[in-house]
Amino acid sequence: MAAGRFPVHSDPMSDSGRGGRYYWCTRHHRVETDADLCAARHVLGPYASAADAENALQTVRERNEAWEAEDARWAGEDE
Repeated sequence: MAAGRFPVHSDPMSDSGRGGRYYWCTRHHRVETDADLCAARHVLGPYASAADAENALQTVRERNEAWEAEDARWAGEDE
């Protein structure tokens, strides 16, 4: 390997070889695809299915609640 070069690896978030990607648009409150995608600052995803994208906000709420509970546990606030 040449000096100053780094090995290349696959990005686990890429969709190479997979079907379409779906996003939840927080601006328009709808599922979007690569064909009609808003700016990145307005979307969550990509998701493997339209149903997963449609449930994105619920998924975010559940993850936030779990992380907040974990933070409280670490801080000793759950006793």
